[in-house]
Amino acid sequence: MEILKHHAFSFIGQPYRWGGDDPSGFDCSGLVIELLQGCGVLPHKFDTTAQGLFNLFEKSGVHNSKGLGALAFFGKSKSKITHIGFMIDNKRMIEAGGGGRHVKTMEDAIKYNAFIRIRPVNYRSDFITAIKPTYPLFN
Repeated sequence: MEILKHHAFSFIGQPYRWGGDDPSGFDCSGLVIELLQGCGVLPHKFDTTAQGLFNLFEKSGVHNSKGLGALAFFGKSKSKITHIGFMIDNKRMIEAGGGGRHVKTMEDAIKYNAFIRIRPVNYRSDFITAIKPTYPLFN
């Protein structure tokens, strides 16, 4: 799991981009999908939203399991997930954040201070739950 943590850290400082799924700019789900594809949890060319990831792992993951590799979900309810982060320990996550639908270019990311960063999970008031997927390559 440490190699996955190092992979996640390698993206810190990259710009946020709405709908982004590569190092030229990730959105929140694009970043998490990249990390999960890198360790074989998700197939190549998989794409979905934060809500889609919640729906996928809600049935198969370990709930309320904070710590390295857990996914932190945010929103108004379990049916209205709007954000996701990748937990690096029990209290912090790496997220692609600060942006929104209007952040589509590097200039937008700079203007809105939107990038991949480390934040405490509890810095947002809309935390729903953390779910840890099964990592077959690390078991």
